[in-house]
Amino acid sequence: MVGATIVGDLVTHEAAPGRPVAVAVADQRADALAALAARYPVQTVVADLSTPAAITALVREFDLVIGALSSHLGFQTLRAVIEAARPYVDISFMAEDALALDELARARGTCAVVDCGVSPGVGTMAAGYAAAALDPCERLEILVGGVPHERRWPFEYKAAFAPADVIEEYVRPARMVEHGRVVTYPALSGVELVHVDGVGTLEAFATDGLRSLVRTLSVPTMIEKTLRWPGHAAQMAVLREIGLFSDSPIEVGGHSVVPREVAAALLFRRWSYGEDEIDMTVMRVTATGRRHGQTMELRWDMVDRRVPGGPTSMSRTTAFPATLVARMVLDGRIHTPGIHTPERLGQIPGVFDDVLAGLRARGITVAFGERRVG
Repeated sequence: MVGATIVGDLVTHEAAPGRPVAVAVADQRADALAALAARYPVQTVVADLSTPAAITALVREFDLVIGALSSHLGFQTLRAVIEAARPYVDISFMAEDALALDELARARGTCAVVDCGVSPGVGTMAAGYAAAALDPCERLEILVGGVPHERRWPFEYKAAFAPADVIEEYVRPARMVEHGRVVTYPALSGVELVHVDGVGTLEAFATDGLRSLVRTLSVPTMIEKTLRWPGHAAQMAVLREIGLFSDSPIEVGGHSVVPREVAAALLFRRWSYGEDEIDMTVMRVTATGRRHGQTMELRWDMVDRRVPGGPTSMSRTTAFPATLVARMVLDGRIHTPGIHTPERLGQIPGVFDDVLAGLRARGITVAFGERRVG
């Protein structure tokens, strides 16, 4: 659902004047590849991407690789691409610490950018930018989520990416930073109401979206929460508590089943967007700290809606940061071997501004404001 949008942007926009990008797409589903090839001039490769050795062999001939696989495949795929010594940009919500492969990437001479979506991605770039702009940066808060424009019973929610990865957000413990120390809260906890102009009242709840920020930034307070229509967290907590989000097999009628796989299959039918359904992606990043002796607040706001007939807003806001950064890697602007997180890119002069400009050119506006506090 996001990979197709990545492909569309890559073949539509040139990496540089007179240098179009030739794109190959690999997937295990021949029907999905055929549908993509009918829309775009791409090479297709049927491959089992759950096998790291197959990925390493596949990517060797290419100038750059973009990963858009499910979270449970993210880390092993990252390692496989590094082993092939290919530049890499990835959007998977992997549970593992990607920075654990930094030494390997340096040894292989591989430049790899991870978490390069909307948030983690643009939101964490803003966090890195703020940490560099404020001296010191004292507080960071990231609120982000995708919701359907029209609220429909029973969930008032639909997913523009794999339901299994949505469920992962609801079970993975959420790390926050308080008084300079990493603390952990249950996912879906800490529910609060948030007003967003032009949208209305949403609820925000704890998820593990700070990711590498807990290691890379020295900010004493950092918070990340997911946004949904009010009531969603309580619904998901009930499903989780009865065991539907468990990945431990259980016996049912003499058969072994994984509850999370069953839940994902059932929910997918209710959570899939139709071609004409409008979704919204909402993000707010707020940073507070000192600058020139004054306490300042920096804030980035985004409310993006699907254009009828086009890809979902969530797929656009996730895909385009990856393609924009991929072009920077192809052009040699981002080239240092190692694992690069979005917050580190946000501290490179001009990179974050150019990503925001690229998003604006594609119809996605991230509004910025700053004010003195107190």
